[in-house]
Amino acid sequence: MDEKYMKAAIKEAMKAESIDEVPIGAVIVLEDKIIARAHNLRETKQDSLAHAEILAIQKACKKLGTWRLENCTLYVTLEPCPMCSGAILQSRIKRVVYGAADPKGGCIESCMQMYEIKGFNHYPEVTNGILKEECSELLKKFFKCKREEKKQRNN
Repeated sequence: MDEKYMKAAIKEAMKAESIDEVPIGAVIVLEDKIIARAHNLRETKQDSLAHAEILAIQKACKKLGTWRLENCTLYVTLEPCPMCSGAILQSRIKRVVYGAADPKGGCIESCMQMYEIKGFNHYPEVTNGILKEECSELLKKFFKCKREEKKQRNN
């Protein structure tokens, strides 16, 4: 089941890529139904908060009419950053499933282990590495193209 929903998150990431955004996508699932979908829109909105996870959480809260997403699972193609990891805690998401680790900004396993810090009143279950290669390849391809574009501009 995790792969099915991660594929939906990958489709969201591809939407981001199609508008020249970093290809990160997220979906939120409740009772085996996707209730929210989102992709990265930081460049489009010129908003540092417009991460896929934040946008998906906002949509899910609006759809359910509550900020408590206690029985929801968030699927995201890249390990959440500190802001998104915090938003996941605050929204009481039950489970987080992500594809690729983020060695430069991930806060579940990479740069820090936010969910291992004692004192929070909620800790989501975490599953990592689901369709890791596909998720990682999207990002690698995107940034390789960006580097090539920059190189061509500088020549």
